[in-house]
Amino acid sequence: QVQLVESGGGLVQPGGSLRLSCAASGIAFSLSTMTWYRQAPGKERELVASISSGGRINYDDSVKGRFTISRDIAKKMVYLQMNSLKPEDTAVYYCNSVNNRGNTWGQGTQVTVSS
Repeated sequence: QVQLVESGGGLVQPGGSLRLSCAASGIAFSLSTMTWYRQAPGKERELVASISSGGRINYDDSVKGRFTISRDIAKKMVYLQMNSLKPEDTAVYYCNSVNNRGNTWGQGTQVTVSS
């Protein structure tokens, strides 16, 4: 069964940190581009960070220097370390996998940055 399961979201104060995790199963993880997206209320889903099968990393300008994407191929896990969080980072964060067999989304995890 192809599945992505996110975890690690929650409520954090501005300036705080969270680490999101995405566990993949049923996919060719090492051959996939793994991406974190987010969607805030009333806004379109946007790319946050991605890591290609070859390890190339890309960040949205709004998170550069604050967020770090990484992966553990053996464990089929992808992570998003989020530091210096801002209220505008509040959103549902989704994990996505793309490879030559298709496109898979997780169910999302809520991140709320508020004092």
